[in-house]
Amino acid sequence: MKQTTFASQAFNAKKRQTRREKFLAEMEQVVPWTELVGVIAPYYPKAGRRGRPPMPLESMLRIYVMQ
Repeated sequence: MKQTTFASQAFNAKKRQTRREKFLAEMEQVVPWTELVGVIAPYYPKAGRRGRPPMPLESMLRIYVMQ
């Protein structure tokens, strides 16, 4: 059983969608994320080498597109 918090109740009770939420929803529909990830994946650095592990590919792709 998961207890609800004040923040989750306030978030669930809000009525309007913010500009950010509208923009992200539109980008989700317009950009073919899975196809782009499939194209980039062979060239993206893999984990297991020395140094800092790479960020997840899909997260980095979304950051670059949103910039």
